[in-house]
Amino acid sequence: QVPVVESGGGLVQAGGSLRLSCAASGSIISANLMGWYRQAPGKQREWVAVITSHGTTNYADSVKGRFTISRDNAENTVYLQMNSLEPEETAVYYCNTCPSKWNWGPGTQVTVSS
Repeated sequence: QVPVVESGGGLVQAGGSLRLSCAASGSIISANLMGWYRQAPGKQREWVAVITSHGTTNYADSVKGRFTISRDNAENTVYLQMNSLEPEETAVYYCNTCPSKWNWGPGTQVTVSS
């Protein structure tokens, strides 16, 4: 059973932006450190960003300054605002606790065209 649903992916040109959402029922998101991860074709899944329950954030070096993770505990939702996207960031994006402890869902596909 996958407790969250990711959405917001799509096709965007290089330099464009997307906002991903990760929604859950109940208060499971507000109770956990939440992270965004991604898996590009042929590569291992990698961590992208994390946010604590109090809103402290941290990012992989490759996305610092371009991506912003945020959360709305009242709505049980975590967001990932992605700006200045690059073609090599084409991947399936997932959310999970950080470190991950839930089953992985289908994620949301982000495709960045050059």
